[in-house]
Order: sequence, then C-alpha cells, then structure tokens
Amino acid sequence: MSIRFLALAGVLAMTAAPAHADDKIGWTLVIHGGAGVIERERMTREREEAARAGLDAALTAGQKVLAGGGSALDAVEAAVRVLEDDPSFNAGRGAVFTYEGKNELDAAIMEGATRKAGAVAGVTATKNPIGLARRVMENSPHVMLAGAGADAFSKEEGLEQAGPDWFGTEERRRQLDELKSRKADAFDIDMKYGTVGAVARDAKGHVAAATSTGGVTGKRWGRIGDSPLIGAGTYADDRACAISATGAGEFFIREGVAHEICARVRFKGESLKVAADTVMAETKALGGTGGVIVTGPTGEMAWSFNTPGMYRGRVSAGGERVVAIYGDEK
Repeated sequence: MSIRFLALAGVLAMTAAPAHADDKIGWTLVIHGGAGVIERERMTREREEAARAGLDAALTAGQKVLAGGGSALDAVEAAVRVLEDDPSFNAGRGAVFTYEGKNELDAAIMEGATRKAGAVAGVTATKNPIGLARRVMENSPHVMLAGAGADAFSKEEGLEQAGPDWFGTEERRRQLDELKSRKADAFDIDMKYGTVGAVARDAKGHVAAATSTGGVTGKRWGRIGDSPLIGAGTYADDRACAISATGAGEFFIREGVAHEICARVRFKGESLKVAADTVMAETKALGGTGGVIVTGPTGEMAWSFNTPGMYRGRVSAGGERVVAIYGDEK
C-alpha cells in the first residue's frame, strides 16, 4: 500500500468520522433574540426587563427538554417557540412589517446527526413558523417551502393558524411609519436585527439549530434573508457544531456564515469562538453586521457579534445560567 494512499485514507477518516461525543459532558443550550444598535442609553427599563424575561423563558423551555433527556432538536424548537410568541422579538408575534404593511415570516431548523433540515420563507399565517419548518423537514420530501405553497402545507399539516392581529404590534407599525416618513431603506431603522434562534447539544452528543424571523422593516418584493437558508443563517453538523445567526442577511448569505464557521471547526480544528470571530470579522469586512451563537458536540458554547449588543443567553448541565444584552456583559 503506497504512502500516498495511506495519507489519503487518513484525511478521509478525519473528515468523514463524526466528532466523538462524551456523554459525561451533558447538554448545552445557547439562544439569541437579535443583534444591532442595542445600548443602555437607548433602552427603557421596561423594554430591557421584557427582553431579559423573554430570553430567560426561552432558556427554561429548552432546558426542560434537555434536562429531561430530550433531543437537541426538540430543545431548540421549544426555545424558539417561546421567542416567537414574545412580542419583544422580531419573529412570529411582533414580527416587523413589509413595506406594504404585511408580515412575512421565515424559519429554519436542522439537526446534526443526519443533517436533515427544513425551512420556510414568506409564510403569513402559521402561528409558530419554526414548527412549520420542522414539518417540512419531517413530513415532506423537500428542504424549503415558500409563500402560498408553504401556507397551504401548513394548513394540510393541521398547524395552528393566526391572523394579522396576532403578528402585528403597534411598535412594529410605528417603525414602518418612521421608515417611510424618513424615506429610509430597510436596514435603516436603528440597525436592529430581531431574528431569534437557538442551538443545543443533547446528552447523546447530537447538535441542532433553529432560527426564526420576520425579516427587516420595510422589506420589499418578497425579500428573503439568511435565516431560512441552510448554511447561511442556520446550520448543524455533529462533526463540528450548530450555528444560528442574526444580522444583515444579504451579507450573511454572501459569506455563507453558518457553514463557514462549521467548516473552520471541522477542517481546521479551530475552537468555536475563534471560528465565529474570524467569520464575523470577514462578514464585517463585506459590510455586514450582526452576530452568531454556536455550540458543539464537545460541549463548547460561544457567541460572537460585531454590533453594540445582542440579546443572548446560555445554560448547560451543571453550568452557569447567563442572560445578556449589552456588549460589555459576559
């Protein structure tokens, strides 16, 4: 057997084998509720308290699943559902308005063992879009459905529907009115990206990611951002890590942020923090701002953002529980 063949076999084994999972590590959960110009001097106490309470509730929902021996996939869906129902965040209830005054919702979910994934874009009536994304993954032959077709599939699956009164809020309407009065573009209202997301590692060592969003205020022409795009805003692979992103989606798509982080971990052996920081720096060089959350089969957790703040939280088996908003918080 040639040396060249042995070397090639070694490379293939290293890249194809799943990462070793130590069951003693336990579970991990990291969540986010968006990033952007989030600063103390611009935040009211009521808004801050509501956001922290929402993040804490999402951590509790995911923690309950994981602590009970449940899967990472179930945990990230549970956490994101809580954030979708909270009007403090731009996903589900409280989603931003399009330029025409509608709510168009995007979501994606992915599990790392088989890399199965489901996503929806531009849906208008599903109360919890993350649940619809999971149904696409599990009950359809496709990965992504959009618009009227996704709405029809949701009804066929018997998922709970909701109308404009559920999704829209006075604050989101005010933001749209402000954008129009200033003749600004869709990325010019306080530079806040309200996407929500969760990543988890369960006790068996499997990882999963979920992301949900209403997009950006004043989006037009059926715009779709990075959140529902597998490899851009959402990705999970047991061989490396799980990622959920939030930010200026056009740049995250161009960078392929989620998969890029995963590839650096898998092929270069970088820590989650180093990989995330590196890719976020590259995204910023393109002109994109935002952040990511990451966890992996080794139990490592990380977040990285190039904005003043990011709504975020983390908890793990036997570890410290953290809820944070501003850039100077740990």
